[in-house]
Amino acid sequence: MTTDSGRLMQIADNVRSSFVKAFECEPEFLLAAPGRVNLIGEHTDYNDGFVLPAAIDRHVVMAVRRRSDHHVRISAVDFDDLSAFDLDNIERVNHATWSNYERGVAWVLQDEGYAISGLDLAVSSDVPIGSGLSSSAAIELATAFAFQTAYQLELDGVKRALLCQRAENDFVGMRCGIMDQYIISLAEAERALLIDCRSLQYELARLPEGCSMIICDTRKKRGLVDSEYNTRREECERGAAILGVKALRDVSVETFEARAVELDEVTRKRCRHVVMEDQRVLDAVKALEDSDAAAFGKLMNASHVSLRDDYEVSCAELDAMVEAAWACEGVLGARMTGAGFGGCTVNLVCDGAVDAFLASVPAQYQVKTGLTPNVYVCRAVQGVGLLG
Repeated sequence: MTTDSGRLMQIADNVRSSFVKAFECEPEFLLAAPGRVNLIGEHTDYNDGFVLPAAIDRHVVMAVRRRSDHHVRISAVDFDDLSAFDLDNIERVNHATWSNYERGVAWVLQDEGYAISGLDLAVSSDVPIGSGLSSSAAIELATAFAFQTAYQLELDGVKRALLCQRAENDFVGMRCGIMDQYIISLAEAERALLIDCRSLQYELARLPEGCSMIICDTRKKRGLVDSEYNTRREECERGAAILGVKALRDVSVETFEARAVELDEVTRKRCRHVVMEDQRVLDAVKALEDSDAAAFGKLMNASHVSLRDDYEVSCAELDAMVEAAWACEGVLGARMTGAGFGGCTVNLVCDGAVDAFLASVPAQYQVKTGLTPNVYVCRAVQGVGLLG
């Protein structure tokens, strides 16, 4: 089996050689930006709540060389495609749409007053696309770090993340929250990141020793996400208005339980998930502080049940994957992760049970659904940075 460091170096070697082939010169430096998985705290971000993501050892790798003009040329190694733009006239494009993330970052840097010039870039990635592991945010952070390093921009990790979020919101047109950019910009190895989505304050939390994160991509194409996402937001906003608060973040468990009768059944279920999920995130951080991996896993399980029954964003495939994991000895916790209606599950598994998990869970899932999942055994890694 190729180790994560060996896999990363293979991608780096490929990116370097592709850069030379595309631009007929050597890159000045290489960098990597990881994907991410959210361990707990789902659909809490737009309710001003708490999330607990970790960066994973799947990366966007970028080779970079400065130019003396204002042109940016990008070689997308995985797509065997090339795109270019001028910093003086950056437009979103309908062809080579993969390049809009780099374009958006260059646009927002200049709009914020940072002095940059052109770059030649070659990019490759082993962050799965379309699986909810934030391949797009990894591209954004890699691009921002490329400009930052090449032109010695004064950017700390928080500012870098906020700029990349703005690029995705205002240029690409995706109204994402801050979680993806924050964790990819600020992550440290072996740690998760507790993010307060209202204040944007954050703190690191050490993950349990002797455990692996296993991500299972159900291969179920995510449907209904956009329409149902908007509906859930409206339901949460309705509940907050009835309860007289700015956002559900402001409702304690005790207050919710006392006033739940004021809400209609659907609104009550949606609000119950968000209020309880916020508390689960805080309890999960406490479990990490206490080195109580079993307690953390139970909170993950409760999160999935809540997402399935109260928030109603799971699906048969996600449930089948989670139930197969729950039946596997050595699995401390399993839940869907991401917006829902397909995508991935995240599992906290004792290291000694990883082989048993890999032998049983994907097979059980395939028998039940007819789908062959993609499974990734991951560890928590540092955020965007230079490769040696």
